Amino acid sequence: MPRLAGKVALVTGAGTGIGRATAKLFAEEGAKVVIAEVNKEAGEQVAQVITQASGDAIAIRTDVTDPESIRTAIERCVQHYGALHVLHNNAGGSTFQDSNVTDAPLEEFWRVIKLDLYGTFLGCRFGIPAIRKSGGGSVINMSSNVALMGIPGRDCYTAAKGAVTSMTRSMAVEFAPDVRVNAIAPSATMTDRVRRLVAGNTALEKMAQAHLLGLIEPEDIAAMALFLASDESRKVTGHIYPVDSGITIS
Repeated sequence: MPRLAGKVALVTGAGTGIGRATAKLFAEEGAKVVIAEVNKEAGEQVAQVITQASGDAIAIRTDVTDPESIRTAIERCVQHYGALHVLHNNAGGSTFQDSNVTDAPLEEFWRVIKLDLYGTFLGCRFGIPAIRKSGGGSVINMSSNVALMGIPGRDCYTAAKGAVTSMTRSMAVEFAPDVRVNAIAPSATMTDRVRRLVAGNTALEKMAQAHLLGLIEPEDIAAMALFLASDESRKVTGHIYPVDSGITIS
């Protein structure tokens, strides 16, 4: 039996990269999937790929930094599929503008805080009540290896992901036993965006070369998300799972 049979999952930022890979894998494993993506065309393309492969998915344009937008997306998910069991707060990311605390533009700090931290906060704010009404389920947040180790030149992103890590643990305590809350902490994952970011940053190039098991692909993160979404992790909550090719220990 598919590992997510009977479940409804909403994945933010599912139009590209890790979110796209996760949405496709969730659908392959039997979930009904909502593609919550700010880029309308990208979201619809992923939903089309899933449905053409005999999966069940819809795309809803969603800006995770806008409370009304994410609330509406979750409401439409429940209206369309009748429930919400899995929320994957995947939307986020850093840019070339990130730097150390003395040099980073202030607007970059607030951009990352709004997207990565506030976006996760809003997803949980509106998603957790829907999951509880559906009988319980799983929230999967996205932390990062930068929240677990010292990485120079990423102080805006580090601040946001460190906060997501702490919030994940507190929510796990607050909403047990109905809702499990965990986070994935990837190292540099070879999406198109990250390939460009790594190529322009000496510290990130050095970090990429230090991966013990080779570079990480979006499908590697999706596999961990699948475990956390499935009943296989039914006794797992409040943890941060590095999918980092050993970088945090090397």
